[in-house]
Amino acid sequence: MPSSPDSDTLSEGIRVRASARFVPDQSDPLANQYLFAYRIVISNEGDASAKLLTRKWIILDADNDREDVEGPGVVGEFPDLAPGESFEYVSACPLTTSWGTMEGDYTFERADGSRFKAQVGRFFLVSDKHKQDA
Repeated sequence: MPSSPDSDTLSEGIRVRASARFVPDQSDPLANQYLFAYRIVISNEGDASAKLLTRKWIILDADNDREDVEGPGVVGEFPDLAPGESFEYVSACPLTTSWGTMEGDYTFERADGSRFKAQVGRFFLVSDKHKQDA
């Protein structure tokens, strides 16, 4: 396992930082229901504006069951980041196992119409139960 459960990835001038935490009061380990809140910070470190169009997540649980989630924007928004600007949001991911991983990408568009993908490096979803068992 890497030294940090978080990720920090730079693609095409867009930095994406991701971290997650277990939400015990909205989880029920006896029913194999674990909820994780994750925080994303997207920063434009490049020299051109970029608008987020779509997201794609690859979610793996401890049993190696995979779920792909794709859709428009993030949390109902389509942030348009000028150089030096950042956008932050929090969302959640339910799992049926006490740990898992998330990774993916965002599709961005420049003012000239060109598109590119900003990677979201793998980050870990780990419950308190799994931390105690480790």
